[in-house]
Amino acid sequence: MDHIIAFFGEFHPLRHLIVAMLILVLGMYLARLISHWIERAMTRAHIEPTAVRFVTNMTHSVLVAVVVIMALSRLGIPTSSMLAVLGAAGLAVGLALQGSLANLAAGLLLIIFRHFRTGDFIGAAGVQGTVQEVHILTTTLHTIDNLRLIVPNAQIISGIITNFVANDTRRADFTVGVSYEDDLQIVRQLLETLIAAHPLVLKEPAPFIGVADLAENSVNIAIRVWVQRRDFQKVRFGLLEQIKLIFDQHGITIPYPQRTLHVHNGLGSQAAALPQQTQADVTDHESHA
Repeated sequence: MDHIIAFFGEFHPLRHLIVAMLILVLGMYLARLISHWIERAMTRAHIEPTAVRFVTNMTHSVLVAVVVIMALSRLGIPTSSMLAVLGAAGLAVGLALQGSLANLAAGLLLIIFRHFRTGDFIGAAGVQGTVQEVHILTTTLHTIDNLRLIVPNAQIISGIITNFVANDTRRADFTVGVSYEDDLQIVRQLLETLIAAHPLVLKEPAPFIGVADLAENSVNIAIRVWVQRRDFQKVRFGLLEQIKLIFDQHGITIPYPQRTLHVHNGLGSQAAALPQQTQADVTDHESHA
């Protein structure tokens, strides 16, 4: 044993090299082991695969960097200056890529908190579409008119995210205007009968029908019905068509804005020779007079 210690004492640099190699080998093994353990734990927690891969790779890279620095320090190579250079380089890269880093951080938040998943129809950053892929920097959406949108994650996370498929049911809202001369009781009965007979409208929560506004040209009726999420578009378009048809059958008028001109005898010949806009101005003047 004394001969072995004496041997390593004579070859002091070789001893440090062997220790550094041991640190490097064992450190690489531990880094891989810890990364695999984190990957299994995150997979069991049902975290998105993209987040699992990113966190695993990031953890492995950090651990390897620490192991390399420890090995270099054991060889007597000064690492303080190296760390300072790496820090300065990291700061410069961070300033140059601050937009990408913002997207990176936003992507991690989206993946970890799972505000939406692949296949969800969402509205975010002023656009709507079905989520195809959620990457670290961008999210890919597929619109209903067959367009592919690449949206930066920072724009998504910084605004309101609307997930249209998060719940099983949705409420469809309609506003229908009827004439002041129409009987509101008849209008209500027609709407209640139509909605009750619709096979896709849910009974609970109960539909709502009520006067929403006494507008300038019409009495606005608010209609609110609950439907299954998959039936929302069918009910929205189909019910509007059925309302128009049943109103036509029973003589219910859906008014639209119009202007009636009253021409006085004193200005009859003058107004008749004027353009349409000028006639309206003359009539308005006479009305106020």
